[in-house]
Amino acid sequence: MKLSATIAIILLNWNGWRDTVDCVESCRKLDYPNFRIVIVDNGSTDGSEAILRERFPDVELIQTGANLGFAGGNNAGIRHALVRGADYVWLLNNDTVVEPGALGALVRVAESDPRVGMVGSKIVYFDDPWLLWFAGAVIDPERPHRPFHRGLHERDTGQYDRVAETGYVTGCSLLARREMMAEVGMLDDDLFLYFEDADWSARAARAGWKLLYVPDSVVRHKESVSSGGAASPRLVYYTARNRLYFVRRNFPAKLAAALCYDLFEHVLVNVKKGRFPLAVAGCRGIRDFLAGKIGPMP
Repeated sequence: MKLSATIAIILLNWNGWRDTVDCVESCRKLDYPNFRIVIVDNGSTDGSEAILRERFPDVELIQTGANLGFAGGNNAGIRHALVRGADYVWLLNNDTVVEPGALGALVRVAESDPRVGMVGSKIVYFDDPWLLWFAGAVIDPERPHRPFHRGLHERDTGQYDRVAETGYVTGCSLLARREMMAEVGMLDDDLFLYFEDADWSARAARAGWKLLYVPDSVVRHKESVSSGGAASPRLVYYTARNRLYFVRRNFPAKLAAALCYDLFEHVLVNVKKGRFPLAVAGCRGIRDFLAGKIGPMP
């Protein structure tokens, strides 16, 4: 392993300082020696900045001054890291806890081939570490509007314990190479939230960069198994809108199919189930895509 590769760990915080504290503490136990942590506070209103500065006076903290979304907030951290010479940036959700070998495993695979642009971890549920959340991903070119996590909700019995190419790398744990970013750019600020990692991955793959899943890098995610990420109007809006942007940019021939899927999944199904606020959010997401509106939800 090239231990001289410098890694910047980007932790995006928005009103979640307790999770961020846990994540930082786990990162301090990493066995890879050459990293620094950069906390990006995304305009929190719960006192996160002051608490985190007091708790971790030796950790860099950037204040964006406003909620720039997942893409914009992480991009602020990426720019900061690249200016300071990072060879890689590791985007890491603040509601994760990492195993000591997680970063070293990612770097080892990334350094094995200069055309590896992104690598991602095996991600398991925090409360049930034998239950998978992410073991690579699949984007079917015939159905690109429905990308999905490989292994989701499966028991981890070693069935995904080989390094493998992946359709995309989730932004929950994503190590990105400096040279790849110089060529394809960063996350798309306009997407704000959701599909930004899949879009970034697709742009990198189209430029000839390899995307790999690394099972020896294990990250525990505080995602609720029972809720499955409960739907909200905000989630439905961004998912409906950004799915269409993602498909139009990367698989334009499949845009009509994606639009039909959005109308069915986010509008008709929610109307049938009496979830009218979600149906309205789906309509607004589709409408704003057709109107060319981007950025945060109005």
